[in-house]
Amino acid sequence: MTVRRVVPNIRSEAVGESREFYGLLGFEEVMNHGWIVTLASPSRPTAQISVMTGDSTAPVTPDLSVEVDDVDAAYAIVRESGAEIVHPLQDEEWGVRRFFARDPNGRVVNVLSHR
Repeated sequence: MTVRRVVPNIRSEAVGESREFYGLLGFEEVMNHGWIVTLASPSRPTAQISVMTGDSTAPVTPDLSVEVDDVDAAYAIVRESGAEIVHPLQDEEWGVRRFFARDPNGRVVNVLSHR
């Protein structure tokens, strides 16, 4: 399994203001679903930050997202480890397959692959 990118997720009710702030640092909007906006560096597109009001299909807002090349393998490994699965593996309408797990620090990690 290969990690493709890691993205911090910032829960915020000030999405527009956050977009403007991170724009000062050179980030540009690359995705906007209304409830989540992802900003990326034009010179290094995998350097990203997401700002979200909440997750539209999950019970909690994840603290970070880890994109892997094989989310099904990651799910099997994490589940076998006994880690808490916070949100089950499922396909989302915006083109990702994902699950959430809680890390030892209590942080919720969104593990995903694009379909």
